Amino acid sequence: MSAIQGKVVVITGASSGIGEATARLLAERGAKVVLGARRGDRLAAIAADIRQAGGEALYQAVDVTRRAEVAALVELAKDRFGCLDVMINNAGLMPASLLDQLKVDEWERMVDVNIKGVLYGIAAALPVFRAQNKGHMITLASVAGLRVRAELAVYSGTKYAVRAICEGLRQEAGDRLRVTIISPGAVQSELAETISDPTLKQATIEKRKIAIPAAAIARAIAFAIEQPDDVDINEIVVRPTAQPG
Repeated sequence: MSAIQGKVVVITGASSGIGEATARLLAERGAKVVLGARRGDRLAAIAADIRQAGGEALYQAVDVTRRAEVAALVELAKDRFGCLDVMINNAGLMPASLLDQLKVDEWERMVDVNIKGVLYGIAAALPVFRAQNKGHMITLASVAGLRVRAELAVYSGTKYAVRAICEGLRQEAGDRLRVTIISPGAVQSELAETISDPTLKQATIEKRKIAIPAAAIARAIAFAIEQPDDVDINEIVVRPTAQPG
């Protein structure tokens, strides 16, 4: 039996990319998945596929910039399945731009989704974990949180912040809570679609031709979850073999 069997897992940003791939893989391995994202129609289709394959899945439309909606997603998991084993903070945006372009609205949106969305996930799940005296917080960062690149200064800043917050949480967590950071490199996803500058968008698409499937990151997440309770995988960095940095 898989060590993932029966675990209740909440996933934000679950309507595509890494979130969708993770939902499908964990459900296949016996997890009860609770999916959140803004696109309810996509979530409904993914949940239906999982159920048709014999898995268990719930979904709820969620905007991670709204704390009450993230809290409601966690409550849904508790109400229907009785507990929460794993919280996966996956929702994120990457609208690359030069700082000189002054795309302040995009900067603010990244801060709201990439940082505050993670904090709202922590705020929703952490009290549940403390009450249960167990739990696993998994957050998607990025190799951009390890290395800054031009056009990605603000995005990198949000991912550095996420890594700092999660490392702080790990140090505070004690011996019953596990905390994992997943830092992907180039992955097949919709992130490039959030870039408004057409030149940067095309350049990013070209660079991402080496991208690995989202399923590769899902497998890394599953690896962290399936470890024994006394083993905490603190951070996993996953790049395409062809990606230098």
